[in-house]
Amino acid sequence: MKTWHEMRRFPLAIQLLLVNQLGVNTGFYLLIPYLATHLDQNLGMSAAVVGIVLGVRNLSQQGLFIIGGSAADRLGARGVIIAGCALRTVGFGLFALGDSLSVLIAASVCSGFAGALFNPAVRAYLAQEAGERKAEAFALFNVFATTGALIGPLLGSALLLVDFRTSALTGAGIFAVLTVAQALVLPVREVEPSKGTVLADWREVLGHRAFLAFALAMVGMFTLENQLYLLLPDGARRATGWDGAAGLVFLVGTLANLALQLRITSALKVSGDRARWIAVGLGLMALAFVPPALVAGGSGGPDGTADAILRALPVLIGALLLYLGVMVAQPFVMELVPGFGRPELTGTYFGIFYVISGIAAALGNTVVGWAMDAGERGDADWLPWTCCALFGLASALGVAWLHRLGSLPTTPKPATPATVSGPTGRGATRETT
Repeated sequence: MKTWHEMRRFPLAIQLLLVNQLGVNTGFYLLIPYLATHLDQNLGMSAAVVGIVLGVRNLSQQGLFIIGGSAADRLGARGVIIAGCALRTVGFGLFALGDSLSVLIAASVCSGFAGALFNPAVRAYLAQEAGERKAEAFALFNVFATTGALIGPLLGSALLLVDFRTSALTGAGIFAVLTVAQALVLPVREVEPSKGTVLADWREVLGHRAFLAFALAMVGMFTLENQLYLLLPDGARRATGWDGAAGLVFLVGTLANLALQLRITSALKVSGDRARWIAVGLGLMALAFVPPALVAGGSGGPDGTADAILRALPVLIGALLLYLGVMVAQPFVMELVPGFGRPELTGTYFGIFYVISGIAAALGNTVVGWAMDAGERGDADWLPWTCCALFGLASALGVAWLHRLGSLPTTPKPATPATVSGPTGRGATRETT
C-alpha cells in the first residue's frame, strides 16, 4: 500500500516511467534468459554461434550506453525513451520471426541498442522530473524493476510451454504498448541547444577523475547484483537438489523489496549523508556471501524435505542480505551520479557510468566464474562466495575513501518540520536505477 501511495504523489510522467520499468523488465526477462536454449535446442546452433548472438546483444547495449546518454541530453530524454522501446519492439519481433543467423544478429543489435537508448534516458528524465524527491523516485523505480525481474521469468517459462515464438511476440507486444503509452503521456520538455560537440561532452565527463573513481568503485555493486542470476541460484540448486529453488532467491528479494525499499530510503535520507549509506549498503552486499560460504561444499544431497530447507536457509539469508544492501545503496548511487557535473550532461554521466561499471562488472563476473570452476575442481566450494565478499568489501572501502577525501558530491541538508532551511546545496545528487 505504501508503494502505491508514494507512487500517486508523483506526477503522471513519473508514474508512467515506473510502470514502464515494470514492463521493460517483464518483457526482457520473459525472453532473454531463454534465448540461449532456443538457439541451441530449437535451432541447433553451435555453442560458438550462440555465444556470438548473445555477445552481440550485450555489446550493443553495454558498449553504446554513452550514445543513449548523449542523445538524451541533446535531443531530449522523451524522444530517446520512445525510440528505444520502439526499437526493442522490432528486435523482439525479429527474434520471433527469424531463424537465420543474419536475422538473429539484427535482432540482437536492435534489442541491445534499444536498451542503450532508453536506460540512461529514463534515468535522466526521472532525475529531472522528480525535483527534490529523487531518492524516493529511484527507490520506487527499484521496486518496479525488481518486480518485473520476477514476473518476467515466470511468464516466460509459461509461454515457452507453447513455443519460443509466442514468448518473443508477447515481449514485442509489451514494448509496443509501452512505446504508445510514452508517446501519449510523457510531456515534451524543451532542450537547450548544446554549445559544444558530443566529443567535448565525453572528454569533460571522462576527464572528471572523482567521477571515474566512483564509477570504478561501483564494480562491486554491479558484480554482486549479477550474482542474483549466477552464483546464488546455483547455490540454491546445489543445496536443495531442486532446480526450482533458484526461483526462491527472486521471490525472497521481491517480497523484501516491496515491503522495505521505500521505508529504508525514506529513513536513511533523513541523515543526508548519502556516501555513508552507500558504503554501508555495499558492506551488507559483501556480508551476504558469508552465510553461503560457511556451509558451501556439504557432502551429498539433502536427506528429505526438512534437510533441503535447512541447507537452503544460508543461501536465502544471503539473498535477503544482498537485496537489503542494494536497497540501501542503489537509490543514493543513482542520486549521486548526475551531481558530479552540469545538469545539461545528466544523460551523458549516466551513459558513461553504465559503460564503465558494465565493463568492470563483466570482468568481475569473469573472475567469479573462474572461482566457481576452480572451487569445483579443487574441492573449495567456498572460493566464489569469498571472492564476491571481497569484491563488496573493496567497493565499500573505495566509496568510504572517496568520501573521506571529499571527492563525492555534497548532499543537500533536509528540512525539518520545525525549521525550513534556506537554499540547499543542489550538490549533486540524483538517482537512477
